[in-house]
Amino acid sequence: MSESFLATYDTVLAKWPEGSTTSEVETAHGTTHVISHGPRTAPPLLLLPGGGATSTGWYGAAAALGGAHRVHAVDLIGDPGRSVPDPARPLRTVEDLVAWLDELLDALALPSAALAGHSYGAWIALHYALRSPGRVDRLVLLDPTNCFTGFSPRYLLRALPILLRPTPARNISFLEWETGGAPLDPDWRELHALAAGLPTARPVTGPRPSAAELGSLKPPTLLLLAERSRAHDIARVAARARAAVSRLETATLPGATHHTLPVASPPGTYERVADFLAPGRSA
Repeated sequence: MSESFLATYDTVLAKWPEGSTTSEVETAHGTTHVISHGPRTAPPLLLLPGGGATSTGWYGAAAALGGAHRVHAVDLIGDPGRSVPDPARPLRTVEDLVAWLDELLDALALPSAALAGHSYGAWIALHYALRSPGRVDRLVLLDPTNCFTGFSPRYLLRALPILLRPTPARNISFLEWETGGAPLDPDWRELHALAAGLPTARPVTGPRPSAAELGSLKPPTLLLLAERSRAHDIARVAARARAAVSRLETATLPGATHHTLPVASPPGTYERVADFLAPGRSA
């Protein structure tokens, strides 16, 4: 892994609130890097980043939610970050992802936790909640992709160059297109660019959950959609989610795009999440 990427990673990590710690968790699929913040006895909240992103971008969530929760943000195995995959045991299937998260929660001594994810991280979180509902207290999906509808064709077309041959310039060009040139943390932006030069594993993919599967979703779920997301049609996402999931709350994040989240989440985002996660709140 490049020294410049690691140095920039640590620069963004330094934005986490005072008292945050890091740890390495051994699993059958490799070593998982975890950033933690908040009282050790507080209700746990596990955060999963989007594909190609790192756990460091959740620093705003940690600051807002780390008073009432013990926040754990994870670098996905096989993606850019400080997690180290085991080449002999790559993550290949949804069942592998479920087993990996089971091991991670076990290692953190968490019988269950609230689970939140952005984009691809939300896809992982949703599949885990469908398969291990007893371990997910509440579920927060932040502009989730391929969970309720597919990607916008225009989004996929613009993403094709970075899927075929990622470069820092292509990563930034795509980011600026999707966000409309919105101002972003320059250190996080640089980290996003440098991630293009790192080797990554093929992400686990699969079909969207069926209507029947979504109807069986047990944990109370909060769906937060980016008003200006170019990844998908948020009206269609919300409509399919409402039709299929019974214990669902939805909200639109004003001015947000898919890739301004979570690092530039609009005001009120985490207050909405905190209210949803509040102990004793009716589902």
